[in-house]
Amino acid sequence: MLGVENQRIKDNRIRLKKAKEKPEWTISRERIRRRIWVSAMAKHVFSLAVVFAFVVLLLLLFNVGKDSIGWLTPGFLTRNLSIFPEKAGIWGAIKGSVYLMLIVIPTTLVLGVSTAIYLEEYASRGKVANFIRVNISNLASVPSVIFGLLGLAIFSRFLGLGSSILAGGLTMSLLVLPIVVVASQEAVRAVPGFLRDASYAMGADKWTTIRKVVLPVALPGILTGSILAMSRAIGETAPLVVLGIPTLIRKIPTSIMDDFTALPIQIYYWTLDTVLTPEYANLAAATIVVLLLVLFLMNAAAIIIRNKFQKKF
Repeated sequence: MLGVENQRIKDNRIRLKKAKEKPEWTISRERIRRRIWVSAMAKHVFSLAVVFAFVVLLLLLFNVGKDSIGWLTPGFLTRNLSIFPEKAGIWGAIKGSVYLMLIVIPTTLVLGVSTAIYLEEYASRGKVANFIRVNISNLASVPSVIFGLLGLAIFSRFLGLGSSILAGGLTMSLLVLPIVVVASQEAVRAVPGFLRDASYAMGADKWTTIRKVVLPVALPGILTGSILAMSRAIGETAPLVVLGIPTLIRKIPTSIMDDFTALPIQIYYWTLDTVLTPEYANLAAATIVVLLLVLFLMNAAAIIIRNKFQKKF
């Protein structure tokens, strides 16, 4: 035993001697300098890209605001559509957008939050559940025109809803539903586990724990993601164009089965018609300002909700 111990000590000394003479790894100063230079260049390139995008955005906002001067009036907000630019208004488009969101909001919230709760709290961690999660995440990045084609095939033609508000609302719900599901999943997943354990320790069952503990804590994240998804829905044009939403409709919608138009649709068609009637560019700019204000208010509400109700554990 003593001989074995002495041999082990001798081997360790030889290994330490070799490590001092020839280290297993060396630091290349030239490589470090090169990586620092690449990092600095990447930082400058990304900063220039942000500045360029910000300048372009300011120019676009300036041009839109300049073109809308003199056209964005109270009468423009309260008048109906017309073929004469000086008499045209967007009251019908505003009401159509409101009716559209009255269908999109409850549909996506109920289905999206319910799906997220099932996947996070009830579904087993098997291949089927993983397959569903992956596909929901992939659907969130599918182009909006694909959802328009799906809505045209199912809601407009198969169910016979045509270009009604109900068809448009259900199509937009399909568009933003994956976003709401993913955001709700992240919010539910972020709830600390000890809160669930404390609820179970007090004798609560699973559904009571979800309803009284998990949902109130996850609510800020759910609402933030949902409001941002609604902002996308209210500004989308491609699905409504595919559904064949009429370009000029003078009748104000009164029910979900009526034909309608919306703010992004009106912007799209007025922009196309500027070749024939230049004043339509001013009408489109004024409508863009209204839509931007709506989107700004919705995003501001999402930020306020996140900052006010977010809890740290």
